[in-house]
Amino acid sequence: MTQMPSPSAPLKIGTRGSPLALAQAHETRERLMTAFDLPQEAFEIVIIKTTGDDRSMIANDIPLKEIGNKGLFTKEIEEALLAGGIDIAVHSMKDMPTVQPEGLMLDCYLPREDTRDAFICSHADTIHDLPQSAVVGTSSLRRRAQLLNRRPDLEVVEFRGNLQTRLKKLEDGVAFATFLACAGLKRMKIPGVPMTPIDTDDMLPALAQGAIGIERRVGDALTERLLAPLHHHDTGLRLAAERSFLKTLDGSCETPIAGLAELDGDQLRLRGEILKTDGSLSYAGEISGSIKDGAALGESLAKELLAKAGPDFFDHL
Repeated sequence: MTQMPSPSAPLKIGTRGSPLALAQAHETRERLMTAFDLPQEAFEIVIIKTTGDDRSMIANDIPLKEIGNKGLFTKEIEEALLAGGIDIAVHSMKDMPTVQPEGLMLDCYLPREDTRDAFICSHADTIHDLPQSAVVGTSSLRRRAQLLNRRPDLEVVEFRGNLQTRLKKLEDGVAFATFLACAGLKRMKIPGVPMTPIDTDDMLPALAQGAIGIERRVGDALTERLLAPLHHHDTGLRLAAERSFLKTLDGSCETPIAGLAELDGDQLRLRGEILKTDGSLSYAGEISGSIKDGAALGESLAKELLAKAGPDFFDHL
C-alpha cells in the first residue's frame, strides 16, 4: 500500500479462521483504528485456511506431528502476504517458525497476555489432584511430555479442536481434563469455563505463548509506519530471548520444548526445559542477565541444556 487505509482501499489483515485467531485479528484492527483514528471499514480481515486447520484431521484427532512440521499454521498466510493478497498477517507467536521467509519480517508484537497454561476440569483444581491413571487430553507434545514427566500414571490422549469442541469432549467423557493457553481463553472472553491457571513452576509454557506477532513485507514503508505505535517494547525483549532459545534448539512442532522470559527492571530471567516425548527425561535450567543481551542469553541456555542432554536427545523422540 502507498496511502493510508480507507473504506475504498482497506488494509488487508490476514489471519486463520479459528475463533482465537479472529479475536487476535480484531484486536489488531481495533488498535490500528485507535492509533490512527480510522473507521473499521478501513481494515478488511481476510481469513486464510492453513494446513493445520484441516477440519477432517481435527475431527479425527490426527496429531500435528503427522500433518507436517514447521509452519503448519503460517505457511499459506505468509504465501498470501508475499503475493500481495494481504498487507499484514496476525499470528500467535507460539506457532511461528524462528526464521521468516525471505521478503517478510516480524518487528511488531502486541502486549503479551497471561503466559500460563490453563487446567480445564470440572472435578479437580490441579494436575496433582487428578485421580490415579486419569485420562487427560491434549494435542500439544510439550504438554504431553510435561504431564507424563510429572504424573507418569496419567493416560494422555490426542485432543484437538477449538474450545467448544474440547469442552464437549470433556462432557462426553473422552477425557477427565484438558489444557489450553490462559491467553486464548482471556482473549475469547468465554464465560463459565472451568479453568485454573497452572503455576509456571509446575508447567513452563510454550515459547512465546500469549504473544501476538504482526508480520509484514520488508520494505513496505506504510505498514511499517502503521505498526510502529502498536509494538510493545517489553514483549519484544522477552520474545527475543525465547525465540533465540528455540532457534538454537531448532525446535519444531515435533519437539517438546518450554520456556519463559520475565523482566525485572533491566534484568531478564529466562527459564527453559527440554523433554522426551514420553516424559521419561527432562532437562531444565535458567539464566539471568541484562535485558539487552536477551538473544545471547537464549542461545547460551539452549547450549547449556543440549550439553546436559547430549547430541542425540531430540533424535527418535
